[in-house]
Amino acid sequence: MADIIQKHINEDKFDRSKLKQVILDMPEHIVNALAITGKFKIDAKINAVVIAGMGGSAMAGEVLKNYLSDVPNLNLRIEVSRNYSLPTWIDENTLIIVSSYSGNTEETISAYRDAVKKRCKLLGLTTGGKLKESFTKNNHPQIIIPKGMQPRNAICYSFFCMLRVLENSGLIPSQTEYIKETVKAMKKPMLANAAQELAKSLVGKIPLIYASEKFAPVVYRWKCELNENTKIHAFCNVLPELNHNEIVGFTKKIGEFHVVVLSEVDDDERTKKRIRITKSLIKQYGVPVTEIGIAGPDKLTRLFSAILIGDLTSFYLAMEYGIDPTPVEIIEKLKDMLEE
Repeated sequence: MADIIQKHINEDKFDRSKLKQVILDMPEHIVNALAITGKFKIDAKINAVVIAGMGGSAMAGEVLKNYLSDVPNLNLRIEVSRNYSLPTWIDENTLIIVSSYSGNTEETISAYRDAVKKRCKLLGLTTGGKLKESFTKNNHPQIIIPKGMQPRNAICYSFFCMLRVLENSGLIPSQTEYIKETVKAMKKPMLANAAQELAKSLVGKIPLIYASEKFAPVVYRWKCELNENTKIHAFCNVLPELNHNEIVGFTKKIGEFHVVVLSEVDDDERTKKRIRITKSLIKQYGVPVTEIGIAGPDKLTRLFSAILIGDLTSFYLAMEYGIDPTPVEIIEKLKDMLEE
């Protein structure tokens, strides 16, 4: 009972912006995103989609690209651009989703100008700022999402707004049933319980997050949340690629690591075998390994269940370290220095 009380006190003391509740509200973010998007659609010929964004805004694009890669017979190219300019292959039949939570991300604003020059189809996704001003002035369509959170915590707004627009526009099949399952799964207490237990085992360790290519954006999301929420270094990689290079690094261990493996039910049998062997070899070098099996009836449910566990793990680990997870002061300092 004392441990429970202490945990409650720590959360009250350090979680000044109530980040835990923001994370737990992610299922509601999905519902709200769908309501905000409504029946909005793109009435034009579209043969490719590029999500232009940085940080958390780009993350939603990576998850979208990964998710739709498994849709059979989908004749739609989807890419993510994290830069001042857009890919050279885009044309007037490319939809550029310009995504910046603040609306002031300089790389994304530059990409927007590039899209205008190249006469691409445009959709803005933001809370306001310079991006909203430009889209309004130029009469370009935009979806305004709620303010008041860190950009990284708006992933459900960004992702599900984009997903619904593509669905409304007839570019992808109906997602209604998958979304219902995802919302239901993310409300299960077992996800938070798993995150809290994992966080305890990661204290004093450098997390290494591994999965197959099917979960590539998820392990990157885990890494970024551990960076931003827990304020620690964390690293990620995917199988089978890590078996050809990173695994050798365990031969001469120069840090205290803890490997977390996210296993996906749809991983092929060879990948499952690789995971078993990789875990066994890593343990032989004295590195602890935790495998978390991500269950769910469909890929969308599994992706966002895994994202939620990672977000909560980073939060609970921040509590273990006595850190306020919300501020990212060094990023803000960097932005200020770029303005000088």
